[in-house]
Amino acid sequence: QVQLVESGGGLVRPGGSLRLSCAISGGIFDFSTMGWHREAPGKERELVATIRGGPLGSAKGRFTISMDNAKNTLYLQMNSLKPEDTAVYYCHGLAGGHAYWGQGTQVDVSS
Repeated sequence: QVQLVESGGGLVRPGGSLRLSCAISGGIFDFSTMGWHREAPGKERELVATIRGGPLGSAKGRFTISMDNAKNTLYLQMNSLKPEDTAVYYCHGLAGGHAYWGQGTQVDVSS
């Protein structure tokens, strides 16, 4: 089956950087769109970046989304991290009208 597996999360100080990866496997690689969502404590799930539109909201100017087709991997480069970026980050993609989600990776931004 199709699987999306995130990695790269962890604990980082404010102002620091992390790069998240989303490895795609299972035979479906013709995603019509891919992006990253996050779920922060006490907040609704939000879209943070898409391949189509780039980073959104507070992520704009700090995050970069990219896709390496040869490696079947989606990336989220996060710079100038803030405590409010603390959340579980999820890789998401649409293929053939079906939605696929990763298991999530925890990002904690704290001193």
